[in-house]
Amino acid sequence: MIVPFKIIKLTKEVTEPVLLNPLEPHRHDHEELLIITHGKPVHYLDFTKEILQSPVIVYVAQGKVHSFIPDADTQGWVIRYKNELVPQSRFNFYSNFLDQFNYQLSEDYCSTTLHSLCEIMSKECQQEPVNYLIIKHLLSALLSKLETDSKKEYLDSQAANHSQLITFNNFLKILEYNFIRSEGADFYAEKLNMSPRNLNLISQSVFGKSVTEIIETRKLIEARSLLLNTGKSVSEIGYELGYNEKSYFTRVFRKKTGVTPTEFREQMYTAIS
Repeated sequence: MIVPFKIIKLTKEVTEPVLLNPLEPHRHDHEELLIITHGKPVHYLDFTKEILQSPVIVYVAQGKVHSFIPDADTQGWVIRYKNELVPQSRFNFYSNFLDQFNYQLSEDYCSTTLHSLCEIMSKECQQEPVNYLIIKHLLSALLSKLETDSKKEYLDSQAANHSQLITFNNFLKILEYNFIRSEGADFYAEKLNMSPRNLNLISQSVFGKSVTEIIETRKLIEARSLLLNTGKSVSEIGYELGYNEKSYFTRVFRKKTGVTPTEFREQMYTAIS
C-alpha cells in the first residue's frame, strides 16, 4: 500500500465484483480492520476458515495471509493503515498471542460510534490533499474505543481486578522478549516475583488460557511467520524457538494447526505465488 491510510465502505457495488471473482489469499504490508455490520462473509486467516457473524470486527496483522469473501448481504467498512501511523496499537500487541483477533459488536454500537467515525474518515480521505494528521487522530480515537471494548472479551476485566490485569500485561511484555527461549511458567513467575500457580490463576482468569498455552501460541505464531518469510529449514526454526528436536516441533505444530510445518509452508507458497 502506497498511502498510509485507506478506508473502503462495503456496499453492493464493492462486494458484487468480489463475489463473482473472489480474491486469492494474499499478504499485506499494512494493518487491516474489517468492520462487518451486516451479512455472513467468509474469512480465511492462515488457511483457517471462519464464517463471520455480524456485527463483528476482525483485525488482520501485517504479514498475515488472508482472504475475505463477502456474501450478498455483506456491509461494513475495511480500514487499512500503515503501522507507523498508529504504532502503539494494542490490537497489534495482543495479536501476537491470539491465533485470531475478532469480537462481536452490538447493533447500536455499529450504527452510532463506528459508523460516524468511519464516515468522517472517509470524507477526510476525499479531500485534496489528504490531511493525514487529522486521519491519525480519528483512527487513534477509533482504535482506542475498539481496544477498550475488546478487552471485555479478551481480557476479562470483570473476573480480574486491576492489579491482575497489570500483572498479566507485564507477563506478556516479558514473554515477548523471551518466548524464543525454552522456558516455562516457572521462569516467568520468577521474573514477576510470584509463584507459577498464582501466575497461572491470573492467566486463566484474565485470558482464559494457561501460561503454557500462551507461550505455545506465541511460539507457533512466530513459527508461521518464519516459515513464510525466511528460507530457514524446519529444524532451524524449531531450534530457534526452543524446540531441541525437529520431531517434537513438528508434533506441536501439527497438533495446533492440523498440518506439519513443511505442509504449511508449501500451502502458503502455493497460495500467494
